[in-house]
Amino acid sequence: MVLEQSQSANLARDCLNIRLQLLRMWCEMAKLKSMHIVYADWCPHCVPTTVDPIKKMAEQLDVDCVLYDIDNPDAMKKADELVRKHGDWCEDYLIPQVFLEFENGEIKHVFTGYSEDLELTRRCLGNLLASHILT
Repeated sequence: MVLEQSQSANLARDCLNIRLQLLRMWCEMAKLKSMHIVYADWCPHCVPTTVDPIKKMAEQLDVDCVLYDIDNPDAMKKADELVRKHGDWCEDYLIPQVFLEFENGEIKHVFTGYSEDLELTRRCLGNLLASHILT
């Protein structure tokens, strides 16, 4: 069990690093307009683990932070559309999911929480926030 968690953590870290490298190259060409979070208030991976740090980062970068609470019917429709077009979509998709919207209209999915482990979600989000993509 410990080995499986370690392998899962390593795989998650490697996947995030690859995604960060690709996004870093792409982001050098586009200006960030806003950050979007698909979340639920009841989810510990979402609040405060993801929502609070993303809101803080958006404030530091002076960009909008758009929140989509999936328990709000209007927000859920928008969240479903965003995740279907740009995120990790399935009928019962994982939350939280974080997206970056750029001035040129492009939207890039940059993060999905890890249902296996709250600490893994926290660490991977920390890696994203510490990366040079957002600075």
